[in-house]
Amino acid sequence: MCGIVGIVGNLNNKEKVLKEMNDIIAHRGPDDDGFFYSDYVSLAMRRLSIIDLSHGKQPISSFDGNYTIVFNGEIYNYQILRKELENEGFKFTTETDTEVILNLYIRDKENAVSKLRGMFAFAIFDKKENSLFIARDHFGIKPLYYIKQNNQIQAFGSEIKSLLKHPLYKKEINDEAVYNYLFFQYNPISETFFKNIFKLTPGHYLKLDLTNGSFVDTKYWEFSFAHEDIELEKGKEELQKILEDSVSAHMIADVPVGSFLSGGIDSSVISYFASKVMKKSGEKLSTFTIGFKEANEWTEAEQMVEKIDSDHNKIILDWKEYFEILPKIVWHFDEPVSDPSAVNIYFLAREARKKVKVVLSGEGSDELFGGYNIYLEPFAREKLQYLPVFMRKGLLNILTKISPNFRGINYLKRSLNNVQDWYIGGASIFKQNEVDQIWKGKEYKKINLSEFFNKDCSDSEKMQYVDINTWLIGDILAKADKMTMANSLELRVPFLDIEVAKFASKLKGNMKWNNGETKYILREAMKGVIPELTRKRKKLGFPTPVELMIKDNFSEVEKLIVENIYIKNNFNVDVLKRDLFDIHNPIKENSRKIYTLLVFALWHKEFFGE
Repeated sequence: MCGIVGIVGNLNNKEKVLKEMNDIIAHRGPDDDGFFYSDYVSLAMRRLSIIDLSHGKQPISSFDGNYTIVFNGEIYNYQILRKELENEGFKFTTETDTEVILNLYIRDKENAVSKLRGMFAFAIFDKKENSLFIARDHFGIKPLYYIKQNNQIQAFGSEIKSLLKHPLYKKEINDEAVYNYLFFQYNPISETFFKNIFKLTPGHYLKLDLTNGSFVDTKYWEFSFAHEDIELEKGKEELQKILEDSVSAHMIADVPVGSFLSGGIDSSVISYFASKVMKKSGEKLSTFTIGFKEANEWTEAEQMVEKIDSDHNKIILDWKEYFEILPKIVWHFDEPVSDPSAVNIYFLAREARKKVKVVLSGEGSDELFGGYNIYLEPFAREKLQYLPVFMRKGLLNILTKISPNFRGINYLKRSLNNVQDWYIGGASIFKQNEVDQIWKGKEYKKINLSEFFNKDCSDSEKMQYVDINTWLIGDILAKADKMTMANSLELRVPFLDIEVAKFASKLKGNMKWNNGETKYILREAMKGVIPELTRKRKKLGFPTPVELMIKDNFSEVEKLIVENIYIKNNFNVDVLKRDLFDIHNPIKENSRKIYTLLVFALWHKEFFGE
């Protein structure tokens, strides 16, 4: 695990520039660094030593010097691949997965990437061919950004802040990303908040011809549903085996491994199987739970702790530190992500890093197995279809007049529209009519997600598909990676193992949603394995009462937002003051909107200074 950077082409003072680009991401790899220079490409890395602690220094070159790699991530089938390569005569100088990728690429070129089981972002320079190959893992667990100007890729890296050090890049805000952020709470488009800096799409690779600067962006994988008839009992047995195998593979390391543990089923499943692995070697698993005095899952987590007998660590957060740490959180994110639970993960990772260097977590389960409660809505809407449209419209008008925030009013609105007309995945912050009122910058349209709805599947699965391709990448995995790496902690996500994904893709709707229950087959498979209350517990999300933080710092929050120069120039500040900061407005109702604008204002201050 590390951070990688690269410069494409030659630069004056390239050694100095590359070092600056590399040093600014030292938090991703405080153990070591390494550099490679040529006239066509220069590579660097920061290393967090996890496997082969003594001999895993990067960049790594082939015996003949024709190939050089920098790699961020972990490959869980690298030992199997290594044996295969050794049987074919390939030689190794280290015990690392990095060198396995390199030799696999020498043998299979672009096809190598489809054989990797793990999380990764890597670049391989082929001196003989004078090409550069850059790839990102199937789900986008590991980040990869690149500068593209005049249709030429000039640099790439694990974090945007490295690319900002490139002397040919001029920093400029991407208004379209800001506009879409208001809806999504993260940036859903491929170009970042910085113009001409892009994200490599998960399941894609870039192949660059370094002689003329041309490149091709190729998709090598995407998640798709491949429904099969699965008998419940056999499915439960198969799922248990797959999950146990995935967790075991994700625990391969030469350093201590722990697990995040909330009170929900996902982290409990991961912790259960991780504990089994640890007990085989006579050790206890370290588990970590966080919460505020006002909102936490400590009691629920402790039920699981008692079950697996882990070395448990409970972290208590307070609001003062939460508000104070926000600028640092925003800096580590590179782009605004206004998910309040990101701060929880930052503090959780900070404490976990004192005991372990690798931690397992339950991200991806909800997207693959249908865990979000909103996936149940199409089933409930089927019952509403018996009520004529004119009656639903009439009821909606009556409730709107009583109160625009009347319970169930949004559900009624959605029942009158197709899922593609309203579902954007994850959390919808500002509605279109609200954005129309507050935005006065250049006109844009909300990103079109129609490609994700044009699938031959149910409405619930269409929502799943949107989340896997947007929300999971832009929010869930972004905060998991950025907040843990900010603390030099490697986070691994066994649910997003390619073998688990293959199983999940086969599931029909009745295996995911049954009698108002989400993640049906997962819950059934865990019967008698984890505590019953944990197994049946509905999806709640990370408890983060952000309204308390805003209330305690209200005047400062308002000032940061309404006096921000970008917001002054591109937003109707008078409308913001009226709708969000009037003392008669309830903070709780507006807290997520205020928080979204606060995170943006802090981001603008951090990266563009006022």
